[in-house]
Amino acid sequence: MASPADPTAPLRIALVAGEASGDILGAGLMRALKARHPAVEFIGVGGPRMEAEGLRSYFPLERLAVMGLVEVLGRLPELLARRRRLARTLIAARPDVFIGIDAPDFNIGLEHRLRQAGISTVHYVSPSVWAWRQNRVLKIRQACDLMLALFPFEAQFYDRHGVNVRFVGHPLADDIPLEADRQAARERLDLPQDESIVALLPGSRGGEVARLGGLFLDAAERLRALRPGIRFVLPCASPERRVQLEQMVAGRDLPLTLLDGRSHEALAACDAVLIASGTATLEALLYKRPMVVAYSVAPMTYRILKRLVKSPWISLPNLLAERLLVPELLQDAATPEAMAQLLSPLLDGGEVQTEGFDLIHRALRRDASSQAAAAVLELAGRG
Repeated sequence: MASPADPTAPLRIALVAGEASGDILGAGLMRALKARHPAVEFIGVGGPRMEAEGLRSYFPLERLAVMGLVEVLGRLPELLARRRRLARTLIAARPDVFIGIDAPDFNIGLEHRLRQAGISTVHYVSPSVWAWRQNRVLKIRQACDLMLALFPFEAQFYDRHGVNVRFVGHPLADDIPLEADRQAARERLDLPQDESIVALLPGSRGGEVARLGGLFLDAAERLRALRPGIRFVLPCASPERRVQLEQMVAGRDLPLTLLDGRSHEALAACDAVLIASGTATLEALLYKRPMVVAYSVAPMTYRILKRLVKSPWISLPNLLAERLLVPELLQDAATPEAMAQLLSPLLDGGEVQTEGFDLIHRALRRDASSQAAAAVLELAGRG
């Protein structure tokens, strides 16, 4: 008979990811789990990367991808019905462990139901409970056997609230080199070596681009008036975003290169970044590129968040640094003039930012997927 830690003993793991970033994290975790325990089966919900690693996905990941507080209301009946059906399916399948990857509003309720049914549960990527709706930590404590935290300040928060937590680091910090080769990236993108280049990253979702894309392009025009020799690069997250951005660019006199994806190459190639708040700010940090962060949401969503958010900052670089390391321009403050004025001096230096970024990168570089896999297998009794 196989022992509990026998890598040949069958193991069934369920995973649910709710958007593209979760698909990337889930695929890395699945690879690390297979390396440690080859006899593993994966079921649940994920995207193309997780499916390529062997996940049997019950429905497309895109059905869970919703942005904003107000925006989710129209999809709520469908999301609740999907969660009920998925809970029944997974309880019948009896996985050894369930792993909810991000998507907390969907996954934590699912984890609670599965844990009540006797299934061990893990949540990978902490929701922002340290910033707002802190009472959610009580529900998390009831729903999760283990929280896998990407950032040290999250682990400290959960420790204080009695939640079993493991700080695993961030996979991007493992993947992105400590020193990115700007010259090589410019060669790959056919960009000039001797000109200042600013990357524009207005977000990956249609709503984000609708609110920020025009503002970012206006800021680029103003920055060009301050620095006539400057160039811009703008990675498009999908074919749909490219069409959307091409319409915004039409009629503008900007030396701008649109890219199909390739956001990491754009960050490696540029001198500074104008960027929407979100995971991309961590990527810019890891590439050590000075940045200005801007964000805008639906007015009602902003009014709600303004009352609820406890943290003095919204961007990951500032949260990780525990100080105002990068400028943040939110809602009405996110004007093209303000963006251009804050970006311009970063092209001459930005060392205060980049030195802080290097310290953070080294702290997050912990072989995260392997750390997470070890914690999951330990919970399953296979460690």
